[in-house]
Amino acid sequence: MNIWLHSARPKTLPAAVIPVMLGSALAAHDGVFQLFPAFVCLTFALLIQIATNFANDYCDFIKGADTAERIGPKRAVASGEISAGTMRRATVVTFALAFAVGLLLVPYGGIGLILIGVLSVLCGYAYTGGPYPLGYNGLGDVFVFIFFGLVAVMATYFVQAGSLTWQSFAVACVPGLLSVNLLIVNNYRDYETDRKTGKRTLIVRFGRGFGRTQHFLSHTVCLLVPLILWASGMRFWVLLSLLLTPLAYRIHRNLLQADTGAEYIGVLGQTALYLMLFATFFSVGLLLA
Repeated sequence: MNIWLHSARPKTLPAAVIPVMLGSALAAHDGVFQLFPAFVCLTFALLIQIATNFANDYCDFIKGADTAERIGPKRAVASGEISAGTMRRATVVTFALAFAVGLLLVPYGGIGLILIGVLSVLCGYAYTGGPYPLGYNGLGDVFVFIFFGLVAVMATYFVQAGSLTWQSFAVACVPGLLSVNLLIVNNYRDYETDRKTGKRTLIVRFGRGFGRTQHFLSHTVCLLVPLILWASGMRFWVLLSLLLTPLAYRIHRNLLQADTGAEYIGVLGQTALYLMLFATFFSVGLLLA
């Protein structure tokens, strides 16, 4: 069980929880919160994240991206703790379970949600699998922003409110960009091994300087979103998450100074913690506003 828990990559799971929390907080702010569809959205998001992590573990091993030179956490298939076949089957089962859970949302959001479910499953696998893996061709950042930001938040809001607003788009940008920062830390750390194995992430394509700029801008835009909502008429409580501004740029500095595998793993943990803290402060701010 410890091996499977490690393979689920708990430090990445806030990326699944946060969008649902924020979408539900905005729904509560607008007086349309519904508990059951919010819970189903949370379950679906967690299962998609775990299945994507399983697929990543399997596909990186098959494609040779996980080598002895890798300085990040060890992967279960590459280390021999789980066979490739077993991980492949676990991936299929978890994706199928996620899709089945997602069907419970159709009465709340209509038949169109099935398409979102199918795309979530296909893109979750295509992140590192298939003939044109997104993560290997510089599209991983786009996938994360769309599915762990825009789709997750706006779908969560939609199944409760029955419609979408520009505020739901603005709020969705926050978990999307902060989840991209999780990916940036991973890709920044794995730059050398990714370059050697042909994994063409944006950082491999454009260099670590690009990754540093991307990381900084993601933090900056997220800090601007509460200001935009406040300027649009929400009460000042929506600015609560701005208290974390010093922490954001401390994490950015830590990324620039990291040199060893342990230091990069530490920055990844800090980034996941910041994602959770920012979203919690932002959610509370939305409720109070």
